[in-house]
Amino acid sequence: MSRKKRSVRPEDVHLFQEVVGDVCPLPQDKVPLRPPAPPPAALQRQRDEAQVLVDMLSDNHDPAELETGEELLHWRPGLQHSVLRRLRRGQIPVEAELDLHGMTAAVARAALAEFLRECRIHAVRCVRVIHGKGRGSRNRQPVLKAKLNHWLRQRDEVLAFCTARPVDGGTGAVYVLLKRG
Repeated sequence: MSRKKRSVRPEDVHLFQEVVGDVCPLPQDKVPLRPPAPPPAALQRQRDEAQVLVDMLSDNHDPAELETGEELLHWRPGLQHSVLRRLRRGQIPVEAELDLHGMTAAVARAALAEFLRECRIHAVRCVRVIHGKGRGSRNRQPVLKAKLNHWLRQRDEVLAFCTARPVDGGTGAVYVLLKRG
């Protein structure tokens, strides 16, 4: 089967150019079959974040139950979970307070020992110890916080301790629950 080449008449060429008008060539001659896929979306993360918002706006939200990684929390075996929950929520009345701001570690340890001794003598049940957030330290890290965490764990009279609520010093203070008598 042979094909015969047809010749295009000049008036057809002129008509075609008139209809088409000014055109510019495409940068490529390939047409994508479908548009490129959108970037992946972290759907589970979006669901989790939406759930957090719902939970925070609900009546059951308890800020004391959120953790940021800066909280201190320790309790002795046998302590009732409800007592620990009340301590974390700041629902046990604070009867005494010790502020360790500006103290060296050695001075702070001695002050803590004396404070706890006095609390035991006076049958104090719950105290707040302010260790600071470390903004004034060399590395802008809380020096006394880690030491206090260690010291309180060693004390026999300490039943539990946890980071205070924001209104009571937040990550710069702890509530400490002491044994009775």
